[in-house]
Amino acid sequence: MRILITGGAGFLGARLARAILARDTLTDARGRTRPVREIVLLDVVAPPDLGDSRVRAIVGDLADAAVIDRALTADTDSVFHLAAVVSGQAEAEFDIGMRVNLDATRHLLERCRRMSEPPKFVFTSSIAVFGGTLPDPVPDDAALTPQSSYGTQKAIGELLVHDLSRKGMIDGRSLRLPTITVRPGRPNKAASSFASGIIREPLAGERAPCPVSPQTRMWVSSPRTAIDNLVVGHEAPATAFAATRSISVPGISVSVGDMAAALRRVAGDAVADRIDWRPDPAIDRLVSTWPAAFTAALGRSLGMRADRDFDAIVAAHIEDSRPAGP
Repeated sequence: MRILITGGAGFLGARLARAILARDTLTDARGRTRPVREIVLLDVVAPPDLGDSRVRAIVGDLADAAVIDRALTADTDSVFHLAAVVSGQAEAEFDIGMRVNLDATRHLLERCRRMSEPPKFVFTSSIAVFGGTLPDPVPDDAALTPQSSYGTQKAIGELLVHDLSRKGMIDGRSLRLPTITVRPGRPNKAASSFASGIIREPLAGERAPCPVSPQTRMWVSSPRTAIDNLVVGHEAPATAFAATRSISVPGISVSVGDMAAALRRVAGDAVADRIDWRPDPAIDRLVSTWPAAFTAALGRSLGMRADRDFDAIVAAHIEDSRPAGP
């Protein structure tokens, strides 16, 4: 198997590569279980060194068709398309969002349709494809009603993945990931960035602003569980899908106040007291358009799972953040 991971320098891309290397095999579009021969990590910056000779890095602009042609060669069996401009930036900088989130996705799909054998194609979508007045929880067959540029770009990507799969050009599946928390590193321009910051920064001894009210509810997943579910989504056979190639990935529905309470239970009062509740109307307005609970029936039927609770998510982040031993 030759596997391309876009956004390979990001924390999810690197984690996914490690998980695939540890498995050593994946199932191709013909249903054959095959050993992992090469993983190509494509990003605008160099990815971390994973210490495995099967990993190769390509640094380049994903919206450049020539870069995609270099990375997505005729012998590629699977594509994990993780790269994207995040929600807040896509909303504030429309042209950049369209170029990366839409044009690059189409370039990848166009390259796939020229291949002699259709590859598997895993597209990381988002719950932002939904918005407005929705059932609670949101069923798998709810209409796409994005309320942001980011959500619109992801919705278009889902429709393209379905259409090319319908035509037999790819074996695609779009995974609507919950908000991933706790992300390592520093805050980014995602509207949901605070969901990691209010855990990560207090644990590191820093104060963290929270721009939404404690009553705001979110659909969330830990990085560990998100990676497991990406692999499950890849391994699902084409026969598992009917009228759609889109999957609402399981998560847990939790209020931001309960997230802070979980941090208090796991790490203590001194840590949790480092959260500063500072409303930001722009972020609050954007986050409030995202639904906070899903049935995720198809995802669960495929074997995807949710985290036990938010206390477990905090504990997993603490464990993952510990320095490696000598």
